[in-house]
Amino acid sequence: MSEIQGFILHAKTRPEKSDAFEAFFRGYVEASRAEPGCIEYHMLRDKQDPTLFIFFEIWQSQAHLDVHSNLPHMKQFLEQRDEFLEQDFDIRAIEMLSPSSATR
Repeated sequence: MSEIQGFILHAKTRPEKSDAFEAFFRGYVEASRAEPGCIEYHMLRDKQDPTLFIFFEIWQSQAHLDVHSNLPHMKQFLEQRDEFLEQDFDIRAIEMLSPSSATR
């Protein structure tokens, strides 16, 4: 079994907070991609439901993901998430069945 850690996170925002959520979190995408151990990091917005944001993340290991999750800005975001969200995150662990396209 691979040590690679991946997940898909659904963030269902309050309608009046969707644009603020996007603006707030968009700033973390490039910084997260530059972190050691980040293989893939994508922020997506559902076209049918613009209050739904989807994050697709792949990390080299649980240790790398733990470092990312414990960075000050990530801790701050987790503490403030209820301000933006209609319901708490729906997080699903995934297994990579194909190689990352990030290295192409």
